[in-house]
Amino acid sequence: MSDQQVDKGRRTWVAIACGAGAVGGVATAVPFVSTFQPSEKARAAGAAVEVDISALQPGEMTTVEWRGKPVWIIKRTPQQLESLKQTEAQVADPVSARTQYPTPEYAKNQHRSIKPEIFVGVGICSHLGCSPSAKFAPGAQPSLPDDWQGGFLCPCHGSTFDMAGRVFKNKPAPDNLEVPPHMYLSDTKLLIGEDKKA
Repeated sequence: MSDQQVDKGRRTWVAIACGAGAVGGVATAVPFVSTFQPSEKARAAGAAVEVDISALQPGEMTTVEWRGKPVWIIKRTPQQLESLKQTEAQVADPVSARTQYPTPEYAKNQHRSIKPEIFVGVGICSHLGCSPSAKFAPGAQPSLPDDWQGGFLCPCHGSTFDMAGRVFKNKPAPDNLEVPPHMYLSDTKLLIGEDKKA
């Protein structure tokens, strides 16, 4: 056997070993690098949510999930809209001037919404993250004042919110309910999580 034949054999085995090593390295690196990509679930959790509200009747509420949070969509009755005038002096932040949650400009009004009759709000109390209960019926009820106009009660520590998600004065919750970015795709379709300015 000549030295030239031995060198060719060694070269062949070195090339095969290097090729196998490279394949093994790529096979190991691909799953490792892919762990840095967000999962489908994570991508979906941050995605905007399209909601058809055509079946929503006055006085009704529907709940959708956006970024792992419950988002309430309420079609308010004329009486519920009128109640916002009566609660104006009783709420801590009537036009959402506080900055704990960045309230979109189109929700810095008495009804805290784009269209007065449709309220879109995150159903999480700004105190300790509990989910308030809907208490839409006006009048005296357990844990609520006798002049209750309708809204929400957080059962954990008694914070109350009006029909626009505005927190009443002297309650544990420091802020109004969050209004997420949203926009209308049509008269009956909402997009939660995006707006024209985002």
